[in-house]
Amino acid sequence: MIKNISKRKLNRGSTHRFATLKNLASNLVRYEMIKTTDAKAKELKRFVEHLITRIKNSSLEANKYRIANKYLTTKSVAEKLIKIILPRYIETKGGYTKSAIMNNRRGDNARIVVVKFK
Repeated sequence: MIKNISKRKLNRGSTHRFATLKNLASNLVRYEMIKTTDAKAKELKRFVEHLITRIKNSSLEANKYRIANKYLTTKSVAEKLIKIILPRYIETKGGYTKSAIMNNRRGDNARIVVVKFK
């Protein structure tokens, strides 16, 4: 039994971390590809996979929008997720996003990753 596995803290408090992930997820849905650091990308992947799975498993249309509006910043982004992106993944059971390592950032040598939908 594995215990004490937690999320990445990202050097932020819990509300700031949730807001950061919310903004990253909204930008990922809006642009379908974003560049971010490796740690944020790994946490974003968990966040978006969980979001899409919850929306897919929801039976009522109103619940889908309620869940999407909780985890995304604007209604237009939530609508794009439900109407455009979600139909691509009706048959798949996971692995909605992929990430590719680019290079290290010049200022602080942080690893930069591109995250996009498959």
